[in-house]
Amino acid sequence: MSFAELTIWIKELFVAGGMVMTPLMICTLLLWYGVGYRFWIMKEPKLMGVRDMLKFYQQHGDKPAQHIVAQAIKKGLTLKQKRVSNLRRHLDEAFYGYEREIVKFASLIRVIVLIAPLLGLLGTVSGMIETFQSLSTMTLHSQTGGVAGGIAEALFTTQMGLTVAVPGLIANSLLNRKQHQIEKDLTQVKDLLCHKTELIKQEK
Repeated sequence: MSFAELTIWIKELFVAGGMVMTPLMICTLLLWYGVGYRFWIMKEPKLMGVRDMLKFYQQHGDKPAQHIVAQAIKKGLTLKQKRVSNLRRHLDEAFYGYEREIVKFASLIRVIVLIAPLLGLLGTVSGMIETFQSLSTMTLHSQTGGVAGGIAEALFTTQMGLTVAVPGLIANSLLNRKQHQIEKDLTQVKDLLCHKTELIKQEK
């Protein structure tokens, strides 16, 4: 498809969808920007459990960390080596950036998934109103072949709204599952580091 054909196709979409196509297209762009960002942040697979990662970075602290949990472990081990007082509070502060990063754009995605079908429905209702108004003067019947054509155009926006929402809902569910797992892992890292510190204090 050439650029000119693509431009014509986009124009036809906007004409068919009417006034709600602009907000629907904006929602589509924002949705997939947010989904792409969250997938990128949480893309690195976790190759081992939290306990194993903790042991690994205790022995190989110079190794680079790609996964968020691995980065948090390295930062936590650095704090532990500094023997800071109230380690848990320092870990909470140090991990706050990671916890904020994995939830970034989550609310935006959730809102777009909710409003996209409603925007589509709004476009359908508006199109149906125009269809029946035109029917009263017979202009629609004479120009586009009757009510069926008008209803088909009106339902197009509902289809577009669902096309935006359904993939977004699936992607958001997968991302939320990964987010919850990372949050559990970060909490476990804090617990393990603080528990080991308490054991050392008791031995002394």
